[in-house]
Amino acid sequence: MAPALLDLAHWSTWAVCAVIKLPQLAAVVAVRSARGVSVGSLLLELAGFLVFLRYQIYYGYPLQTYLEYPIIIAQDVILLLFILHFSGNMKQALFYAVTFWGGWYMLTLRKWIIDLAMNFCTFISAASKLAQLRCLWQTKDSGQVSALTWSMSAYTCASKLWATWLFFFPPLLVLIRFITMLILNIWVTATILHYRKTKKTD
Repeated sequence: MAPALLDLAHWSTWAVCAVIKLPQLAAVVAVRSARGVSVGSLLLELAGFLVFLRYQIYYGYPLQTYLEYPIIIAQDVILLLFILHFSGNMKQALFYAVTFWGGWYMLTLRKWIIDLAMNFCTFISAASKLAQLRCLWQTKDSGQVSALTWSMSAYTCASKLWATWLFFFPPLLVLIRFITMLILNIWVTATILHYRKTKKTD
């Protein structure tokens, strides 16, 4: 029974991750605007995902524990390119590409570097959520920010937390990361819905 539940958790997470950014992409492309979407949040999210993925690969974690991260990273990169295009900042794309590629390489130059990066990974990812929250609080407008994308992010965190807690007994840092991301994803989703409801009422 347990292996079946584990497979269900993994497959459902992968299925959601395969389309997790599509609602956000559709919202941005439909109006050719990324109003309300925080570029800083997206860049920090990418950095957090890259560190987490590199850490799991470096230490030989089972493939099923991180398979969804390359999928999400690819979608984040596409979303970032659309945002830069619609905001007229495509020249920054090369700078970001070089920075992330260099960071990916440097992370495993020494064991202490990847360990230190992982220690800060939760803070980086949490900062990405807080950056989006800050953007929402400042504008008091959810704009083109997709509540569906953020709610799916909350689901994947909950699914990963449940699966890793019951079956893999991961390090405390990994558990803290999933719990923190779950809370913040729910918070962002609730904030988006709040401002969307407020706008409709007005």
